[in-house]
Amino acid sequence: MRTISRVAPACLAALNVLVLSASAYALPVGTKADLREEDREAPSWDELVAAGVDFKAIVALSNCSGSLVRFTTSKTTDYAMVLTNGHCLSGMVRAGQARVNESSARSFSLLNSTGTRTLGTLTATRMMYGTMTGTDVALYKLSTTYASIASRYGVAPLVIADKRPTAGDPVRIVSGYWRRIYSCQVAKMVPELREGTWTFKDSIRFTQPGCETIGGTSGSPLINADTYEVLGINNTGNESGAMCTVNNPCEVDPATGKTTATKGAAYGQQTHWFYGCINARNDLDLNKPGCTLTKPTALLPLTDDTIPQVDSDEE
Repeated sequence: MRTISRVAPACLAALNVLVLSASAYALPVGTKADLREEDREAPSWDELVAAGVDFKAIVALSNCSGSLVRFTTSKTTDYAMVLTNGHCLSGMVRAGQARVNESSARSFSLLNSTGTRTLGTLTATRMMYGTMTGTDVALYKLSTTYASIASRYGVAPLVIADKRPTAGDPVRIVSGYWRRIYSCQVAKMVPELREGTWTFKDSIRFTQPGCETIGGTSGSPLINADTYEVLGINNTGNESGAMCTVNNPCEVDPATGKTTATKGAAYGQQTHWFYGCINARNDLDLNKPGCTLTKPTALLPLTDDTIPQVDSDEE
């Protein structure tokens, strides 16, 4: 999981204490390499001109990245939406669960096209949907419409693609948290990816070099460099080469069940599944026939042995 809590370099000595004492629900902080991103005051020219993709419609969260998005069927008068990861919510979503239609006042910093300054703050009214099972997404509804955002800031939303990505698609991962753009391709689609107690289906693996994502890039949209549509959402990577643990996802062979893990491999998750679950009002309806998003069920009390622990392999 690629969340991060922003920590000044002067606080580096306390980093290991924070990592070792935090549970997965406190969200891991990051490595020394991640913290060096603090020195990046502006993106490079190479990043800014990468196939025309920039920071338009990109937002920064307190611990993650995200984007201002719409469906192909959205209207300018609809209340706007922000897309990020399910594990970027306040407390990770338990395996097999989903959180739906929760009141929220979360704020998002809307960036200008070069990522050098904040245009303004967007505020949520609802957390429409969040899950870490099957995919890793959270979708917020904002307090203002697309038309109002366009009028005030001159920013239009990114469009969530309604089709599955394929190997070879050119991808730009745009992180609002770090103001950084990664450039690569879809390497392959992974039928099953496991991380800790969570299982993701039809995951997106990135080619490398190019997309060596780090903590804080969680929630960054995977933008098709040709169509500028959102193909998916960045969410995790294998940090130490371990097998199927938190921060060390593994790939599962669908035929044999064999698991493999590659240190440094980075992954994203699908977002096109939303289209099987939206109604005529462009709201999510998980009871709609054909909707395959994970649905909420009754929650059991958390106990010490059911709370997944953060990997402490970070330096």
